[in-house]
Amino acid sequence: MFDTKAVDARVRSLIDRDRLPGVTLCIKGPEGVVFEKAYGVRSQDGTPTDMDTMFGIASMSKSITCLALSILAAEGKCSWEDPVHWYFPAFSVPGTAKDTVTLRTLAMHTSGIPPMEPLEWSIAMNSVNRSGAWIDALRASAPNSMATIDQIIDYIAHCPYPTVGAPGENMSYSNEGYAILSYVADQAAGMPLEQFCMERIFRPLGMTRTVMDDDCVSARALSGGNITSLFEKEDGELVCDDNWSILPPFRGCAMVKSTARDMAAYYRALSNGGMHEGVQAIPAAAVDMLIGPWLPAHENNAYGLGLNKRVKCGRVICEHSGGLHGVSTKGGLLLGEGYGFAVLCNCGDEDMDDIMWTLYNAVMGLPLDTCHRWFVPAGRYFSDPDMLLGRYVGHEGEIAVVTVREENGQLIAHTGDRDLNLVYCGGLRFLGMDPVETDRVRARLEFFIRDGRAWGVRRGTRIFSRED
Repeated sequence: MFDTKAVDARVRSLIDRDRLPGVTLCIKGPEGVVFEKAYGVRSQDGTPTDMDTMFGIASMSKSITCLALSILAAEGKCSWEDPVHWYFPAFSVPGTAKDTVTLRTLAMHTSGIPPMEPLEWSIAMNSVNRSGAWIDALRASAPNSMATIDQIIDYIAHCPYPTVGAPGENMSYSNEGYAILSYVADQAAGMPLEQFCMERIFRPLGMTRTVMDDDCVSARALSGGNITSLFEKEDGELVCDDNWSILPPFRGCAMVKSTARDMAAYYRALSNGGMHEGVQAIPAAAVDMLIGPWLPAHENNAYGLGLNKRVKCGRVICEHSGGLHGVSTKGGLLLGEGYGFAVLCNCGDEDMDDIMWTLYNAVMGLPLDTCHRWFVPAGRYFSDPDMLLGRYVGHEGEIAVVTVREENGQLIAHTGDRDLNLVYCGGLRFLGMDPVETDRVRARLEFFIRDGRAWGVRRGTRIFSRED
């Protein structure tokens, strides 16, 4: 149906460009496997990846947790509109009415919970074989082990940072919300989420090399040794270890291990309304709750229940990426068309968009290098730059700062260790462009204005609050 040699050549060029150690990818469609390939190595000794190699999928796990809750909701065992405090009486978001924070607002990242440290603290305190300045700094600042859901709930209730809107108002990514949803699923199912996913999702979809675990022990056993090591780039060099992130309360948030082939089957089933190999493996009502018309699709990205939803060239795409130590991933589907896609990489802090877009483009009949960016330059300047100037801070792990200034009529955002030229994209949206590699996007920023000045900026998916 498309030129697989051209797809392979472009993927190889992207892997070479970004110096990725190992990548596996798969497209499954109505006709079965449309394209799949394993590239590079899974370990420092040069052992090659293959299509059975298991990878972490990190935050791609979130839609699996939401699908589990949707199955339970379809069976009347919970509702997306249930207030969270029904399941955890101690839960609260400071300054917010308890009944307004629901399972849905947690899943859609619209609960008002600001960026905060518990996930990073949990990694630092529980991944005992990890070391380094970042880990040491987090261990020194952690108030406890962040090994239980009660510790996370207590921290949210006493969080010192301002909320980022009323429940349902603004999307700001919250791993802590998904940690809580994992334990809500336990209560609704009457069994651990890990067991429920195995019995009701993985086995029915033939995902024989997929498991959710919090320490990689089950994944190692299932893999039979064919599980990737974890790579990172440090000072331009690849380093490797086998120290998987351990963050016990964040089970359904980030802890699934799988293969590209299994994950493509998962997304294909969602695209087919829960059908797998001619069988209604997942209740259609549950899939409709997950990605149905209740969440309209537009050219701009919209976050639903563990999946983003958007339109490209008249086709509806649902997708999610993931990242942890030694993990960079992306998975998605073409809604209603029976196509599922997965790209798994064993190097942390890498962007899989260009590879995934290549796969989408091949199936959609577009040039393989077609860009799917939804922040599009407006071709004009923003008329009220003074409203945006200031310092914005996020507290997820190490403190992150975005400082916006104006120089010679150009808005500039300093974030991380670099200045970025802001290119206006309409509304309050801007692309942060590298001033040297002028066609390279380094950040997406969207501002929130109240009373004549911005009170916050969303960098990527997290809202940073003004602190000046």
